[in-house]
Parts: sequence; C-alpha cells; structure tokens
Amino acid sequence: MAQSCTARRTVLMVKNCSREGPGLLEPLLKELGIAYAIVNLDAGEPFPDPRGYAALVVLGGPDSANDDTSRMRDELMRVRQALDEGIPFLGICLGLQVLVKAAGGSVVSSKVREVGWRDPQGTPYTISFVGPTHADPDPLLAGLPKIVPIFQLHGETVVLPDAQDKAAEEDDGGPGASLHLPGSHQSPAYPMTLLATGAHCENQLVRVGKDAYGIQGHLELTPEMLAVWAEQDPDLIPLGRDKLLAGHAAQQAAYEANG
Repeated sequence: MAQSCTARRTVLMVKNCSREGPGLLEPLLKELGIAYAIVNLDAGEPFPDPRGYAALVVLGGPDSANDDTSRMRDELMRVRQALDEGIPFLGICLGLQVLVKAAGGSVVSSKVREVGWRDPQGTPYTISFVGPTHADPDPLLAGLPKIVPIFQLHGETVVLPDAQDKAAEEDDGGPGASLHLPGSHQSPAYPMTLLATGAHCENQLVRVGKDAYGIQGHLELTPEMLAVWAEQDPDLIPLGRDKLLAGHAAQQAAYEANG
C-alpha cells in the first residue's frame, strides 16, 4: 500500500492495550519535533502497513505473541515487514516478544513472573547492560549507567535463536535438530544481540539486526500511566496503588534520565 509523504516522516506507535500508551516517548517526540501517529489495536483499529513510516514502536499489553489469533498473526506479519524493510523499530514488553518471534526467536513462559518494582524477595528489579563492546559498539547504550532500575509486568520471556539451537541439540542429541520450543517462527532468523540482562529473566534488552530494539521492562512509564495500571491491571491491583506510585517516585529521576 502506498504511503503519503507525511507518513514517511511519521513514527507509527501501536498500542496493544488501551491503557498502555507511549508514556515518556510522546513528550520526547514532541520536544524533537517528530511527527507521530498512535494506533490502538485494542479498540479495533487495524495495524497499518509500516512500510514507508519513519519508524515503528510496538507497545505492551497482556496478550501473548503465541496467541493463535488473526490480530496477533497480523501483528507478527507487520513487524516482519518492518524488519525486512530496515525500518527502525522499538518494542516494549509485548513489543519485544513480538519482535523476537517475528525475527525467528521464541516466546516461552518465564520461570519467574516479574511484576512491579521488586521481586518476591523484595529485591528491586534492575537490568544490567552487557555492552557496548569494542567489537560491537551500540550507540543506544552510550552514557547509560551499568545497572538501571526498571518496572516489570510480564509472565513470558524471549529465547534467542542460539539458545533455541542449544536446547534442540540437548533435546534431540545433535546439531541441526528441529526446534520444539513453543512459539518458534519458521522464517529465517535475523541476527540478535543481547544488550542487557536481568536476575530472573535473562533476555531484557535485545537488538535485532542493526536498527530494531526490544526491551522487556517499562522505561517509558509515567506516574499517570502507573496510576491507571494500578487500578485496572489484575496483577498490579494486589500490590496497591499508593505503594506502586511511591516506587515510581523513588525511581523517577532515573527514569527521566534513562527512559
């Protein structure tokens, strides 16, 4: 489908859930004078053809990239189109999982369901940056501290192709075995680089190819967004609105600096 000149200068942001918006990304785009359009799949709006847009952002939500629904199949196809065209991409939470699956990885149940600011033992969730390295520098990480606190809200995690291959070899006894992990994609895998890890879910920040990134946690989170999530999300309601907002207030400076 042909895109207008306006679309080719516009960042397309896709909401998978009405309450999960772009957060800190929106004022940043406004400050930089970058045009953007927001599409809400949760409200029944179709996922536009991303080809011709300046960039694509896919936000979070409670769905799974493994859902056998027409909506998720279409979303995976659209993200694959963006990858094939080399369109800059950012995926957050579910957006990361859709990215990795569309690129040839897998999405599986997490051993630990990460919810809120702290794990079940009370330790704050953080991510630790693996790079950049001299061999593989990444400008996205320039100037960031080694460890960053982060808000988490997910029960699934991604598996990168190298880990898939190892699991298949251990399962079937040799290289070249077919994959049996749930959620694997049949298209050829794009090269993936792990950029940040977590204590419970290893793959927290992933680069696919050169210009596509996905992050499992929510660095885009604002207090206004969190207030809504705390009242509507079934995993967050038991944690308490005031406690969650106090956690955000304690981390707000880090979020504004690193988000």
